Amino acid sequence: MMYPNPATTPATTPERMFVRLFIALATVLGLLLFPAPSRAQQVPVPKSAVLVADRVYTSGNNLLIAEGNVEALLGNSRIQAARIVYDRRAESLKIDGPITITDGDNILILASSAELDRDLENGLLRGARLVLNQQLQLAAQQLNRVSGRYSQLYKVAVTSCRVCETGQPPLWQIRAKRVVHDQIARQLYFEGAQFRVRDVPVFYLPRLRLPDPTLKRAAGFMIPSLRRNSQLGTGLKIPYFIPIGKHRDITLTPYVSSETRTVEFRYRQAYRRGTLAIEGAVSQDTLLPGETRAYVFAVGRFALNRGFSLEFDIEAATDNAYLLDYDYSEKDRLDSEIAVTRTTRDEYIRAALTQYHSLRITENNATLPPLIGDARYERRYFPKALGGELRLGAELHSHFRYSNLTTDGPDLDIWADGRDVTRINASASWQRTWTLAGGLRARTTAALDVDGFHTAQIGGTADASTVAVTPAVAVTFRWPLRKSTSAGVSYVVEPLAQLAWVGGNAPNIANDESTRVEFDEGNLLAISRFPSVDRREYGLSAALGANWTRYDPSGWQMGVSVGQVYRDIAIADFSSSSGLGGTASDLLLAGHFKNSAGISFTGRGLFNNGFDVSKAEARAGWRNAKMAFGASYIWLGADPLEDRAATVSEWSIDGSYQIARHWTGTANLRYDVATNTTAQAGIGLQYRNECVDITLSASRRFTSSIILTPSTDFSFTVGLRGFSAKTSDKTFKRSCSN
Repeated sequence: MMYPNPATTPATTPERMFVRLFIALATVLGLLLFPAPSRAQQVPVPKSAVLVADRVYTSGNNLLIAEGNVEALLGNSRIQAARIVYDRRAESLKIDGPITITDGDNILILASSAELDRDLENGLLRGARLVLNQQLQLAAQQLNRVSGRYSQLYKVAVTSCRVCETGQPPLWQIRAKRVVHDQIARQLYFEGAQFRVRDVPVFYLPRLRLPDPTLKRAAGFMIPSLRRNSQLGTGLKIPYFIPIGKHRDITLTPYVSSETRTVEFRYRQAYRRGTLAIEGAVSQDTLLPGETRAYVFAVGRFALNRGFSLEFDIEAATDNAYLLDYDYSEKDRLDSEIAVTRTTRDEYIRAALTQYHSLRITENNATLPPLIGDARYERRYFPKALGGELRLGAELHSHFRYSNLTTDGPDLDIWADGRDVTRINASASWQRTWTLAGGLRARTTAALDVDGFHTAQIGGTADASTVAVTPAVAVTFRWPLRKSTSAGVSYVVEPLAQLAWVGGNAPNIANDESTRVEFDEGNLLAISRFPSVDRREYGLSAALGANWTRYDPSGWQMGVSVGQVYRDIAIADFSSSSGLGGTASDLLLAGHFKNSAGISFTGRGLFNNGFDVSKAEARAGWRNAKMAFGASYIWLGADPLEDRAATVSEWSIDGSYQIARHWTGTANLRYDVATNTTAQAGIGLQYRNECVDITLSASRRFTSSIILTPSTDFSFTVGLRGFSAKTSDKTFKRSCSN
């Protein structure tokens, strides 16, 4: 049967589509009417097979020939070729190229010619190239398909680098005598593998197994890294990943250098209702000869019944310097906690037990305190008779010290170093907001708190047990005013005012929880600015302030906030640097700015009557497509009540810059202005393209103490792309023109 060739007749695109559809239908009819051999030799045509071509005809009783823009569809497989000959008797396909075979979404085969069986499961392809997940390509002289599962390639070159027709070798490649791709296990097996860089042999492996890019979790080695540390010497880290079923895995990383023998580990498990992650390391080194050093961090979160959740984290280390020596963490206080919580629209429940362990040589863990228990319940109602919102709450808190001392040690505290405190608090508050004439917003607040305290091993003249009843009322006014210009600029000015009264008397108890007080825009209109209820602001007070914001249609905005607190009596528990001491607080001044060019700034400060700064902090940043830059500054005045004997003045700077399309540089610096010394500095350089990630970094820690010495760290990591399940990033893909 002969079909007309549309290529010989001029036709518009719709006409050509119609002709190809006609050919497809005719092909199906031809297959149905095709003379069949005897019943013993009869082979049914696959129901899912579709053949489309410019010209389809038969030759004899057994051959069906398709020529010109041939497309064959069989299940998830699609073949595009110049010519396909189907031999009905041999149940085979002979295909002339160029050939493109697509098997699902992740496998692409290119070849010059092929001989395959009817189901495309077995056969031979010549001049073949196998592309996996659009990342990894395997070029071979010959590719054998076996059982629809295995692809056997001979004389193979494997790479994820862009290969151009200039004759230049790729940046890296693996040459092998034979490679087997297991499509079901998604593994690549190499025989006689040779790793080359710019076609220069680097090392040889007789056997090698690697996951293909479609496999998310495969056992095997991960990207190694080379590290040079002035204390630990030059060492190599080689991670090995081990999946344990579908929901668990562990990664073991041996770290070997001239000064240490270390094994790092990370364990992860996913449950039906939660997750668990544990990481840590065990070391023996020359820094502490004869001792085994280790650390472990664990985090878990699980959903319980009735909307509750269980969360916990564990942090532990064998000695104070281990985390910093190995650059695992910069934490100098470790906290472990287990908590049960539930949060709904109108209810909050939390119960937690926390353990602290300080790594600071200036702190004694026996008097920290190291153990803290908390239980809190809060619920809100909306009574129709009163209007507004009614909030009821209760809290039980206890902190325990290992120390049994009933006297004070060598510090500024007047209380015993071994005191243990338990408190119970009950609170009720009601607030309602009105909108008055001119848009003035008024809010009324009334509250009553009952606090009970019990202190063991207190020493001195403090009360062992006491109860405090604290009533409070406050009226707050906010008056937002807005103005817009003909140019589209909007201004918002909001004056703020609050008048508050807090009754009762301060209990004679130790200040354990309110030792650090912050004064900022968030608590300018608070009734009490202490972080806990063991201290309160008593008496009559007034807070005044204003917010000013400008919105520009070009995309930038800026704002300024100012505020100050006045009271009839001074609160002695406020430290000198808190900005809240005396009958008039320091002036709070804060501002922010950002624009469409990626420039941003935030800052706040506290200024006394002489406009001297007691506390200040600022952060500036600039981010665009090529760079990201940030700088932070903090200034804290000396304050014995906050355990700060000297002024803190420090800069922190970090940034990255894309030097070229594939090159990115990074840098960071932490500088102590008060002592005129550098605390930490580092630089890094990264090269990235479609087939490789190379990272080189150097850092220096200048901090020194009894347990720490300054150290310098160099790190070098090379990652081969193409064996990862992550989607290929085309941002860094090179073009042959470059």
